[in-house]
Amino acid sequence: MKEKFLALMGFSVHRHNLRTEIVSGLTTFTTMVYILALLPAMTEPLRKVGFPVEAVLTASILATVIGTLLMAFLAKRPFGQAPGLTLNIFFIQTVCLSLGYPWQFALTAVLIEGLLFVLLCIGNLRQLIFELVPSSLKYAIAAGIGFFIAMLGFKSSGMLADGTIFNHLETMTTPTSILFLIGLLLTGLFAILHIKGGLLLSIIFVTLIGIPLGVTTVPNDVFSMPVSPAPLFCQFSLDYLLLPDLWVCVLIMLFFDVFDSLGTIVGIMACTGLMRKNGRIPHLRSIMLSDALATMTGACLGCSTVTTYAESATGFAEGGRTGVSAFVVALCFAASLFLAPVFLAIPAAATAPVMVMAGLYLFGSVRHISLTNTKEMMPAFLTILLMPVTGSITDGIIAGLFSYILLAFLGGLAKRLFRRHSLEAE
Repeated sequence: MKEKFLALMGFSVHRHNLRTEIVSGLTTFTTMVYILALLPAMTEPLRKVGFPVEAVLTASILATVIGTLLMAFLAKRPFGQAPGLTLNIFFIQTVCLSLGYPWQFALTAVLIEGLLFVLLCIGNLRQLIFELVPSSLKYAIAAGIGFFIAMLGFKSSGMLADGTIFNHLETMTTPTSILFLIGLLLTGLFAILHIKGGLLLSIIFVTLIGIPLGVTTVPNDVFSMPVSPAPLFCQFSLDYLLLPDLWVCVLIMLFFDVFDSLGTIVGIMACTGLMRKNGRIPHLRSIMLSDALATMTGACLGCSTVTTYAESATGFAEGGRTGVSAFVVALCFAASLFLAPVFLAIPAAATAPVMVMAGLYLFGSVRHISLTNTKEMMPAFLTILLMPVTGSITDGIIAGLFSYILLAFLGGLAKRLFRRHSLEAE
């Protein structure tokens, strides 16, 4: 019975290790758990327009659980899903605050975007978009996401000054910075010694070390009762369908959702050996469909667009390869409905080193990129560079694709002109 249940998530007793999958899931969860505090805080500005902020935490957790369970059973891959931070900012700051539309308008846009994403996954357009990405760029996406995740780790650890990513490192004498450096040494040491579950052990040790340093706050309460998400449930209106601005918002959300998810999936799969030699990714349709269905579910629950989290790379780095890891992530988030104070006690300084190590793990994919072919190297370089610089996976992918197409076109045109000039000279 147990083996049949695990098989539903792509687990094979002959090819996979259950302990590895569990540790992978726990590691991914601990690097994603910060959203429990961040998502409600981000929606606070909407309180003045009647948005039920108290219900956001429950709705976000439920959307995360359902989306990650879809990934576990439908796609059978160890990706965690949750409401995306970038699209959450677009939802709040642009649609609701700048444009002045009600939050029900924004949720209607998210629902339609999710529906279009589902249709995109069912049809062949999804495969066409994927095949447009050259193999060199697929590996560049992996390396770029590596830098992107590592930069997120440095930012969340407090090592970088507030503001842009170009600001100087802080003075390394604060307790948080010291704790981060201890964690970085531990993750590196555990990796050198090939200790199974080293990333998770590092998070646990650093969290405990942070108590005497005053970085880890011991919670006063262990249990907390979730607030009902009913005020956010299915708050849609068909009246908005006639507004042109709605469809503009839908297309923007769809564009970012597709490329952000595709970039994360391709990048992580490319550096794990799960991408085939012809550049194809097994079960890509199911993975993307899980993402799309999760977005529709999240909209019904009252959340912004649900997307695949790049932090899943930490679970892959621990050896997770099946949906069992995603199932563990979902279980942990389900438990956080009642144990949020405990999980929120994990400081960013404990998870940041793991994100840096996952970035190192993804960066290894650069070995597959030709360093002698400028036509491939330059777009790959731009992809890798712009992801951490702009703070957007989508921006890096678009820059890489456009530069690749432009260089290929201009290069081919220049060769034809040179050949014609040579023939005329003869």
